[in-house]
Amino acid sequence: MKPFGYVRARTVPEAIEAHTSGPAARYLGGGTNLVDLMKLGVETPATLVDISALPLDAIEETPEGGLRIGANVRNSDLAAHPRVRTGWPVLSQALLAGASGQLRNAATTGGNLLQRTRCPYFQDLAQPCNKRAPGTGCAALAGHSRDLAILGTSPSCVATHPSDMAVALAALDAELTVEGPEGTRVLPVTELHRLPGAHPERDTTLAPGELIAAVTLPPATAGAPSAYRKARDRASYAFALVSVAAALRLGPDGTVQQVRLALGGVAPRPWRALRAEDVLTGARADEETFRRAAETELAQAEPLPDNAFKVPLATELAVATLADLATAQRAPEPQP
Repeated sequence: MKPFGYVRARTVPEAIEAHTSGPAARYLGGGTNLVDLMKLGVETPATLVDISALPLDAIEETPEGGLRIGANVRNSDLAAHPRVRTGWPVLSQALLAGASGQLRNAATTGGNLLQRTRCPYFQDLAQPCNKRAPGTGCAALAGHSRDLAILGTSPSCVATHPSDMAVALAALDAELTVEGPEGTRVLPVTELHRLPGAHPERDTTLAPGELIAAVTLPPATAGAPSAYRKARDRASYAFALVSVAAALRLGPDGTVQQVRLALGGVAPRPWRALRAEDVLTGARADEETFRRAAETELAQAEPLPDNAFKVPLATELAVATLADLATAQRAPEPQP
C-alpha cells in the first residue's frame, strides 16, 4: 500500500485548488477505474481529490431543447432517465451495454469519459508500455493484439479506448463544460481524447487541474432515430471488440438527410466516422450505400495480425445498424 493524501472537495474551485496545489493529484469520482489501477500499481497519485460531493449530479433540459448532464450523474441513472431513453436512445443503449449493474450504480458520467485503456500491457507493470512509462516501448506491437486498435494508432501505442458511453456521445455531437484554473471552457466531446502520436501517455486534451463539469446533448440530435450495437466475446461484462453508435434520419425521398456515425473498440479514442458520413449524406439509404460508406471509413485501418478480423466485423456491424435504422423509418408496404 502506497500512502497518499486525500481531500474531499465541496465546491468546484476547492477541487481545482486542491488538484493544482501539489504534484501527481487525481480527481476521484466513482473510482471504478482509478481505484483498480491504484491496486495494480499503474496509478500512484500523491493526492486523491474526491469530487463525489460536488453539486454536479443533475440532469436538466436546456432552453434550446437539449439536455445538460452533470459530471457526477451515475451511469445507471443516466441510462434510465426518460428524456434520454426517448430523445437520445443510443446513449441509453450504450450505457446499458457497458459493465455490470453494480458498476453502473457507482460510475459517473465524467469518470466514464476519462477511464483509461484496458490494454493488458498497460496494466502489467512487468511489460513495457509507452502509455504507462513513456519511452519504454509498446509490448503489444509484437504481442497479443486481438483486442487492440486498427485506426488512429502510432508506432508508440495501439491501445483502444474502452468506453461505450463515449462512442454514443461522439455520435451525438455532445459538448463538454470544463472547469479549470483558467476558468470555464466548452469543447466538443470529439476533441477530448487524443490520438497517441509520440505521446500516448497524454490521454486527453485537458490541462492540469481541469475537470469535466457537465455534458450537453444538443437539440439537433434530439429525437433522431439512433442505436448502439456492440460485438463482444460474451453477452455481458465484456469490452467491445467493435461497437457502432449511429443516428440516421431519412428524407421523404428515402435518401439520407442526416447521419452521425461513431465506432468503438477500434481506436485509441471514440472514432467519429466522418468519411463514412460524407458518403452517406444525400445518398440512397440502402445496403449498397451503407457498405460503401463503411468500407471507405475502414480503408484507412492498419490492423495487426491478431486483429485484422475487426475490419470486416466493423463493416458488417455498421451496415446492419444503419440498415435497421433505415428500415424502421420506412412506411410499411400497403397490404393488398
